[in-house]
Amino acid sequence: MTSRERFVATASFQPVDRAFLLAPWMWGETLARWREEGLPADADLAAHFGTDVEHCAPVFMQGPYGPHLLPPLERTVLEETDEYRIVRDEEGNTVRLFIDDPLRSMPEWIEYPVKDRADWERIAKPRLNASAPGRCPQGEDLDRYAESVRVRDYPLGLWTGSFYGWPRSLMGVERISTMFFDDPGLVHEMCEHIGDFVIEALTPILERVKFDFAFIWEDMAGKAGPLCSPKMYREFSLPPLKRVVETLRGHGVEIIIVDSDGNNDVLIPLWLEAGVNGLRPFEIAANCDPVATRKLYGRDLIIQGGLDKRPLARGREAIDREVLSKVPWLCLQGGYFPQVDHLTPPDVSLDNYTYYSALLRRVVEDPERALDEARRRGFWSD
Repeated sequence: MTSRERFVATASFQPVDRAFLLAPWMWGETLARWREEGLPADADLAAHFGTDVEHCAPVFMQGPYGPHLLPPLERTVLEETDEYRIVRDEEGNTVRLFIDDPLRSMPEWIEYPVKDRADWERIAKPRLNASAPGRCPQGEDLDRYAESVRVRDYPLGLWTGSFYGWPRSLMGVERISTMFFDDPGLVHEMCEHIGDFVIEALTPILERVKFDFAFIWEDMAGKAGPLCSPKMYREFSLPPLKRVVETLRGHGVEIIIVDSDGNNDVLIPLWLEAGVNGLRPFEIAANCDPVATRKLYGRDLIIQGGLDKRPLARGREAIDREVLSKVPWLCLQGGYFPQVDHLTPPDVSLDNYTYYSALLRRVVEDPERALDEARRRGFWSD
């Protein structure tokens, strides 16, 4: 099977030569460590670790922590010391960046760009403009791009907005949570504008390119659950999400996956109602359980991720237990893309990750045999 055929068959619960293996996912500091431990600097990571590769279209929707605003704001350094740098970035966030702390995965947010309607109208809304230069391929650029991907052997997707994550990233968790009650009209306007913007921006490329999948970015949960209630999500986020999903499906996109860290269990029924049929990355530290989720939702939900990244630092026995206790059974059910449940951290050695990758490849190539091994070793009980 080609990589594209394998991706679609895996997501569609159809027979496959093996489950589609998502490409390695790690922090930059992790990659730097592996290179110090012998990984060639020019190594193609997917080829080196034996995975497949998925591609996304050059549509600039999703920034590092929220919407990709165009034109970008001017990046300004507000303060600098030996320990940190305070920056107002291209998306309007004021953040503290730590200079010598390689294990810090995120900056410290000090201020968000939108505090009220005036900020929304002045800063964010005009930069969520579907026709902004550089947002999507247009004209001859679109012609060339559409032709370049017309015949391909890899899966192709695109990012398609966010209906809680973007408003939260523009306002911050505390402010968006109070705005649901203090100014619900503004939140409705933001969410509906995002829906209109996404549909207008993506329709031309959807009309020209047959995409295999779409991602919706929410990043809206922690260990205790989502950052807003299902009631609030239903009221504010679900209507524009449904409109975007209808647009995607109307253009033949059948695989639509929400990307959200943390525990999103109580939101899964809402996403299914909207027509979303996949979720990633199923963080184990947030009490996500991909096996229980498969048993609960059957073939209604595609699962990506669900492999606890922490055992990868503890050695081969821990890696065996983590992989064999989940992957063989899940692969046999279909609709499962095995991968770590977030970026692989820098405490994972190259040797351990190489072992993990080889084990994962062996398991997906023969999940029945791997499930028998899991039973023998006490990692799986029917």
